Amino acid sequence: MTAFTSATPPATPRPGRLAGRRVLITGASRGIGQAIALRYAEEGARLCLAATTLDGLANTRAQAEARGAEVLALALDVADRAAVQVMIDTMVARLGGIDVLVNNAGVYHAATLLDTTPEDFDRVMQVNLYGAFHVLQLSLRQMRTQGAGKVVNIASTAGKGGSMNQSAYNASKHALVGLTRCAAVELGPLGICINAICPGFVETDMLQNFSAHSAITGLSFEQILANGKARVPLRRFLQPQEIAHLAVYLGSAESDGMTGQSILLDGGMLMV
Repeated sequence: MTAFTSATPPATPRPGRLAGRRVLITGASRGIGQAIALRYAEEGARLCLAATTLDGLANTRAQAEARGAEVLALALDVADRAAVQVMIDTMVARLGGIDVLVNNAGVYHAATLLDTTPEDFDRVMQVNLYGAFHVLQLSLRQMRTQGAGKVVNIASTAGKGGSMNQSAYNASKHALVGLTRCAAVELGPLGICINAICPGFVETDMLQNFSAHSAITGLSFEQILANGKARVPLRRFLQPQEIAHLAVYLGSAESDGMTGQSILLDGGMLMV
């Protein structure tokens, strides 16, 4: 595991809705994870950022520090439980605890159910479910000693319904929604709030993975994206910053009365 730390931590807590909160964000090198990291930095959080991509992680760290945040950045794979434990121990040693977890790391795979290999299915589950479980469980053990905490799991609309040609991904996100609910029931009496955000289509580089659907459907990548927008009443994809705004609310004291919820943020694509 590779670690980077801020050269000069802020001497005093900075103002904001997350002032002084010690926040762990996985999958922080790009897309939704990066957007959340930067919004949390703007709201006064002290950050531990994790990702597998060193360049992207360094980029997020630099942007967060430019916003005045103290940052600890750690490169690791959340599917490696031992590495996750080292990450938790390092964060507690450097920042003193964990107040908020944003469980965002994830991978995508497109294939028909009949063509999905056990290896493909296992890799998606190892990151999206087992990785989320490792980070969640080990963070919660620390929050239990503190007597409070917030968890924001990044799930998906794929965790709320069925989709063509992405059974492994959907299965992993359905499981994450279920894990969110069970964890909220168990940890609520300890003062820990656990919720999930279920984004729809978001303008990130993960959209490029949808190109795999072209080979399956025979449609061009452009037509696949157009079809996706047509499913959204707002007729657009969301921006990562829109997910980050909700994540700030869920990580702040403003949401102290909310737990066990899986919130759709999808431009109205699913209305349930």
